[in-house]
Amino acid sequence: KVPHMGWNEVRQQPHPLWAGIEDDARFYFVHSYYVAPDLPELTAGSTNYGIPFTSAVAHDNIFAVQFHPEKSARDGLALLANFMCWKP
Repeated sequence: KVPHMGWNEVRQQPHPLWAGIEDDARFYFVHSYYVAPDLPELTAGSTNYGIPFTSAVAHDNIFAVQFHPEKSARDGLALLANFMCWKP
């Protein structure tokens, strides 16, 4: 069902920006599309919404998410704080 709106779990791949955030933590999503990276190693997080999809990508000094960290309560704020301190 599109759009994907609401809380959903993110399964993490190792990355410094996930520090202090439990695997499968829930984040707030509002979207009608998702990215399908050509290189699987770019996936830093994945989510299942009928099908599994990439919900976070990372490469060098880039980290992008499909969800809204600013609307994702404690774990979203932790992700933003980690981003502010990140030194890639």
